[in-house]
Amino acid sequence: MARVDIVALLIVAVVLPFLTAFLSFLVPRFLASIVCAASAALSFAAIVGASAGFVMNDRQDFSQDLVSIHDVVILGVTVDRISVLIGCATSLVGLLVCLYSVGYMALGNREHPEIGKPRYYFFMQVFVAAMAGLVFSSTISGQLFFYEITGVCSWALIAYYDTPKALSAGTKALIVEHIGSLGLYFAAALFFVTAGSFSLSALGSMGPAAKTAIILGILFAAWGKSAQFPLHIWLPAAMAAPTPVSAYLHAGSMVNIGVFMYARALVSAGDVPHLVGAIGAVAATFTLVYAFFMYLPQLDLKLLLVYSTITQLASIFLALSLSTFGSKLAFNGGVAHIFNHAFAKSLFFLVAGCISFTTGTRMLPRLQGLLTKMPLVAVGFGTAALAIAGVPPMNLFFSHFAMLAGGFQATRDNLPLLALVIISVLEAIGTFGWFLKKFGDAIPGPPSPTVAAATAVPVSMAVALVALVALTLGSAAAAAAWLG
Repeated sequence: MARVDIVALLIVAVVLPFLTAFLSFLVPRFLASIVCAASAALSFAAIVGASAGFVMNDRQDFSQDLVSIHDVVILGVTVDRISVLIGCATSLVGLLVCLYSVGYMALGNREHPEIGKPRYYFFMQVFVAAMAGLVFSSTISGQLFFYEITGVCSWALIAYYDTPKALSAGTKALIVEHIGSLGLYFAAALFFVTAGSFSLSALGSMGPAAKTAIILGILFAAWGKSAQFPLHIWLPAAMAAPTPVSAYLHAGSMVNIGVFMYARALVSAGDVPHLVGAIGAVAATFTLVYAFFMYLPQLDLKLLLVYSTITQLASIFLALSLSTFGSKLAFNGGVAHIFNHAFAKSLFFLVAGCISFTTGTRMLPRLQGLLTKMPLVAVGFGTAALAIAGVPPMNLFFSHFAMLAGGFQATRDNLPLLALVIISVLEAIGTFGWFLKKFGDAIPGPPSPTVAAATAVPVSMAVALVALVALTLGSAAAAAAWLG
């Protein structure tokens, strides 16, 4: 397949959901969900087609300029093993979440009985488009453009229910993410002043001082998207959003984009100053410990998953940061964990949505005996819990093992960093024990009164669960084969 065809498919993957989003306001309300799912399916198909073309061309990395002003490239696409892997993950999760929304946004929802409004499906499709644009962007200006669009979508979808709590949460997310975006504005400005360009490929030819400042600016923006301390405060409040939003924006896609941007910067930079790795590693370890202790007392399943998400992302930041000390394994493990985490944590959030849909609650003390009453939901709960706990053969075990092994590899010549890796190991052990406990509390035994009164899960929601269970079991092999 010619490169021009690959680029054309990626343009379709971005532009099509932007255009079909407006159909949400033109078609009858009950059809808006179908349009959203179909749009996400076509966008995913376009990315799969582009990925197939990349493989047929022997996986040769390339970039293509799209929009230039006075010979300065503003927008372009980069096709390489990282963008293809993460692009497939985010678009597939987007498709499954849109399909799930067909059943979830309905009057039968015992927590939020409502047929989805057109603006819900509008912003979901815009977000699908913006994620594809950000992942494949070859310029820092393109990243900034799509970064801001995802922030607007996050605000609108978190505030969707229009309650005071939801509106406050949406505003908090918008403000905090804009604070994070200041790092990206700074990086883009310094990038242009230093290189006269916005193309990320120019980062590798910069001096150590400029390179350090630019990557740290990108890292700060990544902290905002990926909810790292102290920019994490928006994510717990964001659980006021519909659960499909929590699964896509706040587990499977948007929060992962922060670590992806950091990984992209590290790849583009080549030799990264050790100061960047040290700052990133220390900050990640602090966030890891903080979020671990925060999720222990949580009784609301979604809030538990929020702090678990923050710890998982902190682990990725730690691995990517340690990779700057000479460990390719740590970097590949971190990228694979982005891919695997998108499926496992989306599954867990959608399980939480099924539980609240059928029972009207997400409170863990009221959820016992899921296996007897809701076997599919119980299998999804168990699969996701075991994955987060790092139990083989679930996907997160393999990428987490690679991150830890790479971390130890990176610290052989940098012993002061060894303490950070040991802390990460201890956190992994604690997570293992805690999620196995939650597994034992919720899955076996006779149903609690709340679970016994549960209604049926709609077909579209069940299909999404089955797909994510399969992906949680099998994605590690795909990531390992792809990344080598």
